Amino acid sequence: MTFSDLNLNTPLYNALNDLGFTIPTPIQAEAFNVVASGKDMVGIAQTGTGKTFGYMLPILKNLKFSTQENPRILILVPTRELVVQVVDEIGKLSKYINNRVLGVYGGTNINTQKQAIAEGIDILVATPGRLYDLALSRVLQLKSIQKLVIDEVDVMLDLGFRHQLINIFDILPEKRQNIMFSATMTQDVDALINDFFKSPERVSIAVSGTPLENILQSRFNVPNFYTKVNLLVHLLNDTETFNKVLIFVAYKKMADRLFEKLDETFHEELCVIHSNKTQNYRLRSIEQFRAGENRILVTTDVMARGLDIDNVSHVINFDTPDFPENYMHRIGRTGRAERKGEALVFSTEKEQEAIENIENLMQMKIPLIEIPDAVEISTELIEEERPQIKERNNPNKRRDEDAPGPAFHEKSEKNSKENLGGSYKFKIAAKYKKPKTRGDKNYNKRNKKK
Repeated sequence: MTFSDLNLNTPLYNALNDLGFTIPTPIQAEAFNVVASGKDMVGIAQTGTGKTFGYMLPILKNLKFSTQENPRILILVPTRELVVQVVDEIGKLSKYINNRVLGVYGGTNINTQKQAIAEGIDILVATPGRLYDLALSRVLQLKSIQKLVIDEVDVMLDLGFRHQLINIFDILPEKRQNIMFSATMTQDVDALINDFFKSPERVSIAVSGTPLENILQSRFNVPNFYTKVNLLVHLLNDTETFNKVLIFVAYKKMADRLFEKLDETFHEELCVIHSNKTQNYRLRSIEQFRAGENRILVTTDVMARGLDIDNVSHVINFDTPDFPENYMHRIGRTGRAERKGEALVFSTEKEQEAIENIENLMQMKIPLIEIPDAVEISTELIEEERPQIKERNNPNKRRDEDAPGPAFHEKSEKNSKENLGGSYKFKIAAKYKKPKTRGDKNYNKRNKKK
């Protein structure tokens, strides 16, 4: 099948020719007729298979020119970077089409986005949080939405967007087409479909554990962090083979720690991304990596889904992910659009169970490679790797039976109270020796009787 079989219009064919695309990916071919028919659709497809074009081609084909201000197409994605990417992809397909596309996300000035919305838009790409804020401000009217696309919905639910999605559904027109794409079908995703979709047609291209055939996988057993760094430096020194490398780590602190170590050797070739970095810094790092200005990008799983960066030669899992699905999403950053790619994973002894889970999901073994002789095996450990010392006989360490009890104790004698009745004020007056004329109104009367 070629794109000519999809019965597109001339502006879309011209845009695809400019991009050099002639053959649709399986998800693009399967999803086109379903989306074009107006039915609700759920697409299950592996990451890196061209899902954005899969839903945008039929939408743009049927999107007629209009001068109305309110958006007609709403696309929800989980991250800011993905908003920027989807807007860019729509721009490529809309080169010969007169439409207005806007991307909105948190972390930037909302007033600027309100002004852009007021000028009128046809297609709105947004993260759930910022979209709901704009809708509540009454600047954004969603009454004209005809099609709702939710991309990477499983990531949205993992990030805690479920309540925001439900709130958004409540303010959208009931008569609309729902289109959802996910790489994994979880119970939460299934529940969302049952609650808000009307007899959706399912298009499934590959199960989440299917390894991409064009990605060569291999792994190293590595004892600790510093040996991982030594091995990584050894590999990255081969600039011809490792010409565009995405390195995944487990968390933000590890990303900064690894960046500092690699910065000593690869200063001009290196950038880092994680959620604590500013939005401008993250977008600039992605563009520098995409353009080839930086050869190496260190990141957390914030980059594992959705982002499309061409010609990534290697994905290196510096830390083995706890969830095997995350491994699939990570390695899907290479070998995109049926190109060849390579994925490596470094595993310590503690991470062997995670490797087994990954292999069980894929139903295949990842080939093990011996660490090269030139790589120094370090004995130095970082804080997380050091054994926890249990002090069994520390006299200063409180035992459970010595722990304080509930917040209740007998009152001391000086704080105990007794009911003194009406004579209380007289006792106080006598105690503090205040003038009786102040404390006893009948003092003068009694003295006169005497």
